[in-house]
Amino acid sequence: MAKHEQPVVVVTGGSRGIGRAIVRQFIADGAAVVACARGARPANLTDDVMWVTADVSRADDVSRLVRETLTRHGRIDVLVNNAGVQVERTLPDTTDEDWDAVMSVNAKGVFLCCRATIPPMKAQGRGVIVNIGSISGMQADPALALYNASKAFVHGLTRSIAVDHGPDGIRCNAVCPGWIETDMAGAAFDMAQDPAAARRDALRRHPVGRLGTPEDVASLVVWLASARAGFITGQAFVVDGGLIAASPLQPRLF
Repeated sequence: MAKHEQPVVVVTGGSRGIGRAIVRQFIADGAAVVACARGARPANLTDDVMWVTADVSRADDVSRLVRETLTRHGRIDVLVNNAGVQVERTLPDTTDEDWDAVMSVNAKGVFLCCRATIPPMKAQGRGVIVNIGSISGMQADPALALYNASKAFVHGLTRSIAVDHGPDGIRCNAVCPGWIETDMAGAAFDMAQDPAAARRDALRRHPVGRLGTPEDVASLVVWLASARAGFITGQAFVVDGGLIAASPLQPRLF
């Protein structure tokens, strides 16, 4: 891509939290951004973002997302798979409906979006995919069996895409957030017997002394999508303020 061309970026789950921060950072860096989620266009989304209402767990919706992006912009330079859901249960308490809710978005959704986007990227001879994984896909969080498994899938798929499609000019990496100040994290704290104590304990476990922000994740995503990361592929980058670097021999969070 010539330096003067505006990169075209597709961000799933772009309506709030980490996804919204990723959209904003790409816009600030001059990209043309297409964002999607299952709901209607957010009222406070800027006019320069193309919005597509789409459920990434549905192949027809994903095909339409890619088709409308190509119709508007002619190419897709970057795909960021951010859409995700979480169910807080151990395996024996997990229902078939829980499986469908988590795996259809966190695993199947990433698979569908990558499958639909790789062919046009291959045809243009270049492309970057950044998948949002999690430290939960590396070290299991209690009572998050399906979420942990779904993110491990994302990490494995990331490596496979990097190996299979590097010769096509496509790079693929994963970004693995830890505790980030989002609605999902807030819901997890609310499950604790003492949410305030749980938050204090979480802060104590972070060497940097704070939880992460969506912008912390977005900064790495945008960098990985840039030419400055042109020799980096097939990797999983942790953004967790040092959380999993510490010894596991500490009191549990809950």
